[in-house]
Amino acid sequence: MKELIPKDKYGIFADRKDTARVDSLYVAERFEKEHKNVLRDIAKITDPKSGLSKEFARLNFEPISYTDGWNRKQKAYAMTRDGFTMLVMGYTGQKAMKFKELYIKRFNEMEQFIKTLVSARKEFPLLTENIKLLHDNPKPYHFSNECDMLNRIVIGMSAKQFRLVNGIEKGKSIRPYLSDEQISMLETLQKVDVGLLVAVPDYEQRKRYLEWYVTKLKNKEI
Repeated sequence: MKELIPKDKYGIFADRKDTARVDSLYVAERFEKEHKNVLRDIAKITDPKSGLSKEFARLNFEPISYTDGWNRKQKAYAMTRDGFTMLVMGYTGQKAMKFKELYIKRFNEMEQFIKTLVSARKEFPLLTENIKLLHDNPKPYHFSNECDMLNRIVIGMSAKQFRLVNGIEKGKSIRPYLSDEQISMLETLQKVDVGLLVAVPDYEQRKRYLEWYVTKLKNKEI
């Protein structure tokens, strides 16, 4: 399965459809179970006779494969939060409870990361693609900091602040509410920032360059 955001140390990742998932191999490792037994548990859950709907099984237990130590292709699953919850529901004991709590926390964090990325992608598609190229394991702030910086330079506030001021629904794109001039400036700065990300890794220095660039552009218009 292609990954939008790579697996963390707990096997949680985001797929190309912006869905947080967890690899069954990592679940077996963390819950101290043999992977074949985790596969057996998944088979029981997803069996048509179990009572679980085919639709739920299809959406929440995605078959994937991996190569084992003997170079053999083996079966595994990429589970959504709901699939994971269904699987570990019957896992008991102190360690199991500890890891259930930890995985719920990590799913929450990954889903928040996905929201940040989706929002950034809507506003600054070129920029977000280049950030993913620059960072092997991008963090939410890699996207939000850069987008907030551009928004503050052009409209004087972050997208979140703009939504609050203008009564716009959370997560909704602010583009339709901006002037043509603001959109044009944001698109121009996005292109400039793509180059600066490689040449100038320091955030504050990039910000100064971009502010200077905007000033130069505005002075040319006068």
